[in-house]
Amino acid sequence: MNAVADPDLAARLTGLVDALRAHGVRVGTGETVDAARAVEALGLVDRDRLREGLAATLLHTAGRRPVFDAVFDLYFPRGVGAPGAGPADRDDLRERLAAALADGDAALTARLAVEAVDGFGGYGSSPASDGWSSYQTLDRLRPQTLLARVRDEVRARDGAAGFGDRLLEDEIRRRIEEFRRLVAAEARRRVAERRGRDEVARRAVAPSADRVDFLFAGKDRLAELRRTVRPLARKLATRLAARRRRAARGSIDLRRTLRGSLSTGGVPVRPVLRRRRPARPELVLLCDVSGSVSGFSDFTMLLVQALHDQFSKVRVFAFVNRIDEVTGLLVHGAADPEDLSGRIRGEAAVTGWHGSSDYGTALGEFTERYADAVGPRTTVFVLGDARTNTADPNLPAVRELAGRARRVYWLNPEQRSRWGTGDSAAPAYAELVEMHECRTARQLSALVGRLLPV
Repeated sequence: MNAVADPDLAARLTGLVDALRAHGVRVGTGETVDAARAVEALGLVDRDRLREGLAATLLHTAGRRPVFDAVFDLYFPRGVGAPGAGPADRDDLRERLAAALADGDAALTARLAVEAVDGFGGYGSSPASDGWSSYQTLDRLRPQTLLARVRDEVRARDGAAGFGDRLLEDEIRRRIEEFRRLVAAEARRRVAERRGRDEVARRAVAPSADRVDFLFAGKDRLAELRRTVRPLARKLATRLAARRRRAARGSIDLRRTLRGSLSTGGVPVRPVLRRRRPARPELVLLCDVSGSVSGFSDFTMLLVQALHDQFSKVRVFAFVNRIDEVTGLLVHGAADPEDLSGRIRGEAAVTGWHGSSDYGTALGEFTERYADAVGPRTTVFVLGDARTNTADPNLPAVRELAGRARRVYWLNPEQRSRWGTGDSAAPAYAELVEMHECRTARQLSALVGRLLPV
């Protein structure tokens, strides 16, 4: 009998696929059919084996796995309902959790996560308001404070089993983080039973890193994005090379084609092409490294540095309220991308007597000090939110920059609806140069692939 013929199971599988698509995972009809066959072949008894089977059939890249795991936990949960064990003893639960973490007992850790949510995650006193919170559970249990205790227990028991102090602590942190993930998954499962899986999958599952807003991405997400720079750069380099090959063929020279067609009765049998001179363009980046914009600038600088072979020259300038060239620092940052903007602010002269961004002063200084960096073959990218802190936006400097360069593009990490609000000078700048909303890595890769010169 076909297991997927069960209407509820079929609904769960199609719901899983729809939720993955909503989070940007490309799942086609063929993958969905393969997933149904995997369910039929693997059955529902071994949940971990089913998870791996569905991941193998539905995912194309490992980067989508965190989203898949969170969605899978909603549509194929470990259990249904709450265990109803009654009030939990916090100290007793911490004792048992510490023992499970010291032993590396994954099964017991998973059971304790369920018990923790049941005992400490509930809130609300009426049927309409009852809910479950992983934050509340973890805040009351505080598993992160068990690290030293678990470390000492492992050392006393077996001498860390060959682990050094640093490796042992890293392993314990990994186990604690896994417990936190299990608590979050259990809380989502219970909320999904009450509110519906589809709604929770859409609202409560964290998006993949390439869909996270740059301005609100935490350190972990930014670090995850930095690890994707080189694979993304290789993909964009292939795309640019293909565009360059197409452009090198040239466009049709209509006059010469018609002249040559006289020998064939006016039929243009042999089109004549205008051959382009193969010359790689130059690229200049002007990057705001202040505040929350720095994460966006970091990622874009590293991406362009990884693409430097596609251009004859790449120069990068960073600014807050003063501007300085950081091309040399970026070469080092490509090998060690962590906190690139922090090193830039520490080693480059990007601030004056205050630490607030001032686009007008920085852009004016660029046109005065680095005018030789921009010429008719140069494409300039300005990265920043265009918030001037009520200072003069210095539109003449931008107008001069646009006049000297081949093209100027402004990538703004703020959503378009906020342009022009408060101290934003985005509409004024957008009248002089082409400005694009660029809030996520997905948007950035699409824009870079489309806007970079060939």
